[in-house]
Amino acid sequence: MFIHEKMQCFSEMAQFEEVSQKSKLHPKPEGLTLQYGTAGFRTHAKHLDHIMFRMGLLATLRSKKTKSTIGVMVTASHNPEEDNGVKLIDPMGEMVTAAWEGYATQLANAEQDSLLKELKDIIKKEDIDMSEPASVYVGKDTRPSSASLSQAVLDGVSSLGGKTHDYGLVTTPQLHYMVCCCNTHGCYGSPTVEGYYQKLSQAFLQLTQNALNRTDDQKRLLVDGANGIGALKMREMEPFLRSELQVVLSNDGSSGKLNHMCGADYVKVQQKAPQGMNMGVGERCCSFDGDADRIVYYYTDSKGCFHLLDGDKIATLISTYLKELLTQAGLNLQIAVVQTAYANGSSTRYLEDVMKVTVCCTKTGVKHLHHAAQEYDIGVYFEANGHGTVLFSKAAQKQIQELVKDPNANDERKRAVKLLESTINLINQTVGDAISDMLVIEAVLAIRGMSAQDWDAIYTDLPNRQLKVTVSDRRVIDTTDAERRAVSPEGLQDTIDTLVKKYKSARSFVRPSGTEDVVRVYAEADTQESADSLAHEVSLAVYRLAGGIGDEPKPLH
Repeated sequence: MFIHEKMQCFSEMAQFEEVSQKSKLHPKPEGLTLQYGTAGFRTHAKHLDHIMFRMGLLATLRSKKTKSTIGVMVTASHNPEEDNGVKLIDPMGEMVTAAWEGYATQLANAEQDSLLKELKDIIKKEDIDMSEPASVYVGKDTRPSSASLSQAVLDGVSSLGGKTHDYGLVTTPQLHYMVCCCNTHGCYGSPTVEGYYQKLSQAFLQLTQNALNRTDDQKRLLVDGANGIGALKMREMEPFLRSELQVVLSNDGSSGKLNHMCGADYVKVQQKAPQGMNMGVGERCCSFDGDADRIVYYYTDSKGCFHLLDGDKIATLISTYLKELLTQAGLNLQIAVVQTAYANGSSTRYLEDVMKVTVCCTKTGVKHLHHAAQEYDIGVYFEANGHGTVLFSKAAQKQIQELVKDPNANDERKRAVKLLESTINLINQTVGDAISDMLVIEAVLAIRGMSAQDWDAIYTDLPNRQLKVTVSDRRVIDTTDAERRAVSPEGLQDTIDTLVKKYKSARSFVRPSGTEDVVRVYAEADTQESADSLAHEVSLAVYRLAGGIGDEPKPLH
């Protein structure tokens, strides 16, 4: 026993010796501190080499702790091309837990000489058995810096004796999918890029068989690939779709710069089409973001007006389709749409009053939405920016599968439940996935025989305005009720309530930014002019009551 302990102690010393030696090849610039946020670490690529190495170390520890495969994705999503970043993926394909986000920040900011101490602290705190094997899946996007940075992750894993599978170029949601497939031992699908294409395309083809008399025009979709990884993967997937979807790809990465004047974020913020896309009147178009986990749709009408179909419109389309199928299948399952305070009031009213769908409001941030969606049989969530998915509880999936096999079910129920089954297979439940979401939207529009204009006309967005007020300390603002009401400073919420009453169909809220000393103001009302005045008046109240700095906010008109 004594010899065994001695040998184990020696091998651990040797292991840490390798970490110590290899970490010198990935030195930390002195004084640099970074925070692991909702999107992981994200900054200029030149500051990230040491972070990547250390995230390789942390992923190895997480794998030993959970006795599962962990994912590490090298990407900075919709940020400019010169930036990069990294996200850790937990065993079921979800984002890493909050405690380990803390460890990530701790490890990233440890100066070179205290790295081993920090590492040992985590091992001790989490009671990790270092003799456990470790397995880490690594993926990267198309940024010029991604190759060397993902190599630093691989170095980190190997220096602690972990095994890696380097998937190379994949979308962020594809890596989430691979991790989930691996840890569910194939129940969720095959952990290969081809397995992903096959699962999604089969489900899509089964769904579109239910769409009658589709013309080539109806099968045509203009896709803006943001000059990123999504464009590459869309090209790879096309043959699997057997012309049931005819993709016209622009910003495919062959010439343009990643996210520059293209991509979902650009289209959403600028409210206009990306560069390099030739849109005909009424043609369905969509944009992915840089790592293909967000999607927005849009079209131009006969007057040349641009119409955006954002996350609220996507959630409405998908949830109403699912609600109809549940009714037709005679399944008593609760479906809910999870929104944040930023969701347009028109969408909330339409869902609650017309479709009788439960709407639940949560704090801003994908993590909060995902968590809330897990509370229902079927939880649909999409942020306005187009990031979202649908979650089906185990019990709901079981009921659907049992009805598929039920020989006594009549034709209408059988058809509806088969559509539900294929829809579940088409959705990437681990995380928002632009390719999967696009195929779900295309299938729903095809089955319902709807154009982009028909979809847009489900409800009309209330005009809204978002503003920012610079303050000396954003912590002065504290909110409650899913960020819809301000608790402090005193008198602010009463002032907002009074201002809102002046306008028709109005609503406004304020919340501190998660990243900078500004307060974000949102206002909506029945006309753009009213929304603008309300936003300005609320900004003024924030400036006066919450320690605004610089010039007083000026009216917009």
